Amino acid sequence: MASHDFTARIAWTGNRGEGTKRYRGYHRTWDLMTPGGTTVACSNDPRLGGDPALPNPEDLLLASLAACHMLWFLHLASAAGIVVTDYTDDPLGIGESELDGTGRFVRAVLRPRITLAPGSDVAAADAIHAHVGAHCFIARSVAFPVEHVATYQEA
Repeated sequence: MASHDFTARIAWTGNRGEGTKRYRGYHRTWDLMTPGGTTVACSNDPRLGGDPALPNPEDLLLASLAACHMLWFLHLASAAGIVVTDYTDDPLGIGESELDGTGRFVRAVLRPRITLAPGSDVAAADAIHAHVGAHCFIARSVAFPVEHVATYQEA
């Protein structure tokens, strides 16, 4: 077994001059930086005082899960001789919150729309999703079920 290290840097950008002296006195904004990547401005969930125009940690987790699934789907499709020409997903994360504000994801539904080359075996393509979870680093790491409901078209 090989060990892998992943790094990122987050830097709080919400100090309005008094730090966290007052609960409502600071912004819930932060920057995300990854090695060699661009800086992504982020915020907290809007329900917790964040900026709704910026991604929040929950958005990023869901996007990471969907992206990992997509990349493994594309790899396994290619290995199976299935030609994918387009792939988009609008994943849905279902969460629950306690009265004290703590929360968690209880499940995610990936909803990819996949375009296949003409004459592709749609059933074979759809069967790949069941195998992705065994490979995807993120899916193997989360503590909630991940479902998929894919739609297909040929072009």
